[in-house]
Parts: sequence; C-alpha cells; structure tokens
Amino acid sequence: MKHHFGDFLDRTGDYWTIIPNRDRYAYVADGNIIDKEAVKILTISKDHKHWEQVFDCPNIEELTLHSPSKEQVEKIQQLKQLKRLRVTFFRAKDLKFIAELPNLEEVVLEYVSGFIDLSPLQKLSKLRSLHLENIRRVSNFNGLREIYSLRYLHIDGTFDWNQPIEDFSFLTGLPNIEVFSLGFITSKAEFPMLLPLVNSEKLRKIKIGRSTFNTNEYAFLQAAIPDVDGCSWDLCWEYGDNFEFLGKKAGFVKKSNPNVKERCDGFIKLFDNMKRESAEFLKHLKRYPINK
Repeated sequence: MKHHFGDFLDRTGDYWTIIPNRDRYAYVADGNIIDKEAVKILTISKDHKHWEQVFDCPNIEELTLHSPSKEQVEKIQQLKQLKRLRVTFFRAKDLKFIAELPNLEEVVLEYVSGFIDLSPLQKLSKLRSLHLENIRRVSNFNGLREIYSLRYLHIDGTFDWNQPIEDFSFLTGLPNIEVFSLGFITSKAEFPMLLPLVNSEKLRKIKIGRSTFNTNEYAFLQAAIPDVDGCSWDLCWEYGDNFEFLGKKAGFVKKSNPNVKERCDGFIKLFDNMKRESAEFLKHLKRYPINK
C-alpha cells in the first residue's frame, strides 16, 4: 500500500517537533544550498544528486531519509548532532546506523523492512519519542526494553496489514512511558494482554482503536487504569445505521431493530461483568504479585 504522508503524531505536549510528513518536500536537498549554516532541516532521497552537502550544514538537527540509497543511510552516521530522524521506504538489514546517532530524541520509521531486531535503539539514551509504522519483519518488541528516556511510543501497521506483536511484556522495561498508542496491530498474547501497563506509573494517555482487541481487554483497562486518558470508549457506538459494540468482532445491532435498546443494555451488562471480573483479577494480583 502506498504511504499516506499523513501526520499521525500526537503533537500535544512536547513529544514531537519533527516536521509533518506532508512538509518533507519543502526541505529537499537537491539544489545548491547557499546559506548552509542556517539549515536545520533537510530531506534526502536516492534521486538527489547534491545530497552530500548535508555534511556541510553544521547546524543540521533534523533529517528525513525518503526512499534513500544504502550509501546515504551508511553515511548519515557521521551526523552525530542529529536530534530528529525520519526514515521511509527503506530495506535495512539492521538498525545499527541509527544506534550511531547518540543525540537522537525523535525517531520515525515508516515502511522500513528487512530487520528483526530493535535492540540497537537501546543505545539512544536521549530518545524521547518513537513512531513505528509498517516494520514488516518485526514481531518481538523486547528490543525496546530499557530505553529509559522513552516517553512516547506508537506502533502501527497499515489499512491492509496489521503489525504483529508477540506480546506486550516489553512495556515493563519502559518505566517512563507517558503515551502508548496502537494502530493496526494484531496479537495472540493471552488475556490480559496489556497487564504490563498496570505498573506504568507515569502513563497518562493511551490510544487504542475500538476493534483492536477482544471486549474483555477493554474492560480490563477500564478496571486497571481508569484515570488514564483514552480509557473511555462508547460501548454501543453509533455508526451509520448501526450501533457497533466495543471490541474485535463484538457485533452490532441495527438502529431499526425493535430490540435495539435491549441488545445495547445487554452488552453494557456484559461489559460491566467483565470489569468486575478484571477487578477481582487485579485484587488477586496484589495479593500474589507476579514477577516481571
């Protein structure tokens, strides 16, 4: 699927200062740059003949590598001062080239495939925000553990492909996470999948679609972290001619159905029972804590 070039970054707070995707072409490095000291942002692609002048820009802070060549990716490791990096449409055997940029604070990887190991990102001691979208060969995210500086994490697939996530245990290694966001993902982890979020003391916001998980996972979140922004979903969501129930394959009822109120009330009762069961599970967890 062709890249959307939309800006899916949550720009509330201080998490993201990188330019929106749609603005990348305003900073193309494909002509002679006269005042190189004034340059802080550039976009480089494999078709750009004059891209190497980026190394003559002493104040460069942000770089977008859009469909770059291998040579470009290898050489940008020289830009130790970079604070923000976006890479789109590139097949990388590993992420070592990013690990060599110690001052990175914001990283966006979109449609970057080939690698399976995220652990090189652990070397980025200043990394504040990370957006991962359509990283085809990755399913184990334990490589993100112990990035203690990380405060914002978004993991996404595409409209026609769900990003697999083996489990969410890696969240126990992100003690300073404040925003956790999921787009098109799939996981076969056992219930409750997002149990690690219970101990995320700094978590302030989650962003999860209505049909990402089974209904009991949403009930668990409401029982476990009720005060976190984003933990409130309409149980019977008005959509077109229907009321859609919360949760993956949870079903719907037509507005014209004579039993629509009874159906919605029944689902709300079911959800409330799930919340009570989750609350009991959490009480048991406090009595007999599970090792991380």
